[in-house]
Amino acid sequence: MINRLNDYLRDHNISLDSEQIEKFVEYNRLLIEYNSKINLTTITMPLEVTIKHFFDSLTPAFYLDLEGKSIIDIGAGAGFPGIPLKILFPEIQLTLLDSLQKRIKFLGVVADSLELDGVKLIHGRAEELAHDAAHREQYDLAIARAVARLNVLAELTLPFVKVGGSLLAMKASKAEEELSEATNAIRKLGGQARDIYTLELPEDSGERNLILIDKLAWTPKTYPRRPGEPARRPLT
Repeated sequence: MINRLNDYLRDHNISLDSEQIEKFVEYNRLLIEYNSKINLTTITMPLEVTIKHFFDSLTPAFYLDLEGKSIIDIGAGAGFPGIPLKILFPEIQLTLLDSLQKRIKFLGVVADSLELDGVKLIHGRAEELAHDAAHREQYDLAIARAVARLNVLAELTLPFVKVGGSLLAMKASKAEEELSEATNAIRKLGGQARDIYTLELPEDSGERNLILIDKLAWTPKTYPRRPGEPARRPLT
């Protein structure tokens, strides 16, 4: 089924070489092996993994030039979208952040097995790490997939983005509704929405929306608030 990934990507002028395909095959093997131990995903059927994890994770490449960028994947989970993007663009500098140690350990196994250089793994909370000078406003792009509603997600992610960089929020449906709800919060955090890219996954697998937000100004030092506070009291 992984070979079908190339067929889907060619419609978007992307082609994987044999080494990249082998990496996706190995990634799929590790995902299934470890999923029985640590519950990484409910999506395990080969075609679904190919479309809803691998293809979906690569959709930012349809719209953005990611080559050589510094990217932080917040709430990385089983590695989506960060690991597939790293396979496609080996030169990106990728940081994977997740609050569960067992997921970070799995991502370490994946990075080692796939021989991915330039990958940093961090076990922690975005609300805390974003106040670390080594990470605050240091990234060209923050990216998050299915983490939280945008008015919450913006507070967790925009503090990591340098002025002139961007946040890419990967959503299923109701993207315009979420963006409308989050517009004031995004402005308070130094951001401004640029675009929403909408597409359909192959094989009638559903709609996806990519919300692109530019970082125009420094995020006030008070943000993000302490762990859990953004979700309890979203910015308005």
